[in-house]
Order: sequence, then C-alpha cells, then structure tokens
Amino acid sequence: MADSSTGTSTSKRGFASMDPQRKKEIASKGGRAAHEKGTAHEFSPEEARNAGRKGGEVVSRNRDHMASIGRKGGEAVSRDREHMAMIGRKGGETVSRDRQHMSEIGREGGESRRSDLPQEAQAPQY
Repeated sequence: MADSSTGTSTSKRGFASMDPQRKKEIASKGGRAAHEKGTAHEFSPEEARNAGRKGGEVVSRNRDHMASIGRKGGEAVSRDREHMAMIGRKGGETVSRDRQHMSEIGREGGESRRSDLPQEAQAPQY
C-alpha cells in the first residue's frame, strides 16, 4: 500500500522489502537452480574480454583512484629491498654502457672537486 503523503510503499511484503542478506540467499538459490537446469548464461571468452575491457575503461577514468593504486603498488614494491637492489644494479649497468654519459659524469665530478680546492691548489686550465 502506498503512503499518499510521501509516495513510498508501506507494505511489509515482497522482495524489495527484505533485508539484503535474505535477498542474497534467494538470488543465490536461483543462480544455482539455473546452472543445474542448464539455462544459466555463461560468458564466452570474447564476452568476458569485452566486459573486462569496459569495466577497466570506466575505472581508469577516475584519476584519483588510479593514482591511489599506483601509490600502493609502488609502496609494496619498494618494501622489497632485494628487488630494489636488483633494479638499481640493472640501471647502473645500463648507464655505465653509455660511454659518452659516463665521460660527462666524470668531467662534471672533476669540475666540482676543483671548485672545492683552494685557488692555489687548483691545476691551471688550458
């Protein structure tokens, strides 16, 4: 029966008025019965891929959520000291193969050391 002043239902009957746990139990029974009967819909690999893609597109529009995911992942990875050491070694190996870059680093290092020395101890620049 509808309450004319608010437009809401006051009936204590029906699926909509049940508590969420009871609704879940009934829906679960229906799903099991449909599978046993063979009438339940089962996604093909293509349908599943499309559904996953659509869900991913929707979620990825939320920039704050994506930033939070990235932050959590970065924090988890950085707790693994062995993994971080391996990344550092790989990076060092890659950089050290670049002879031009390494010579620039050496030159810059030499220049900064020269500026730390007193003027009379510095070698003349030609």
